[in-house]
Amino acid sequence: MYVRDAKNRDEVWLLDRIEEMGLDETAFRSRDYVIAVDERSNDRAGFGRIRLHKSDDGDVCELTSIGVLESWRDQGIGAHVVERLVQEASDQDFETVYSLTDEPNFLVQFGFGPLDAEDLPPSLQDRLETKRETIDADVVPVELAIEEFTMPEHLRESFKSAAENDGPDEPEESAEDFGIDPDEATYKYDTSR
Repeated sequence: MYVRDAKNRDEVWLLDRIEEMGLDETAFRSRDYVIAVDERSNDRAGFGRIRLHKSDDGDVCELTSIGVLESWRDQGIGAHVVERLVQEASDQDFETVYSLTDEPNFLVQFGFGPLDAEDLPPSLQDRLETKRETIDADVVPVELAIEEFTMPEHLRESFKSAAENDGPDEPEESAEDFGIDPDEATYKYDTSR
């Protein structure tokens, strides 16, 4: 498993997954995304985006549209997507990143902390209201000083051996499932006497 920058050929896949998960696709540009990929099967497992907001007060970096396919969850994939996004923000000389999310507890484990809406940069205050109206009323702001980012060790280890979950095995069907008592039933073509 590894995390790479999205390519133009990932655009349709990204838009489909964003729509399926009900995530924010405002000002979509595939080049803003990173994608987690299984190196064995080349299957895409998760993604996330950096969105830059330019203003007279300085640029603001937001992490948004972070998602992991259901069959790949609970294996550290989202954690490594966040790590890659934070690293890219650091590479662009940001000291702080923000996120407007309805799942703040996921980000708290990496060092993100809650933030009052009035303490957000002005460009994100408007965005918060828009997300609350269009995505989820429970969206809250969080922030992270980049040097405070931490990766829980258990997420780093589970990422190393991540594999797609096929879901629960189908239970074997029995005669009782069809209302048949196997001790009393006779069968039309039963040859045993």
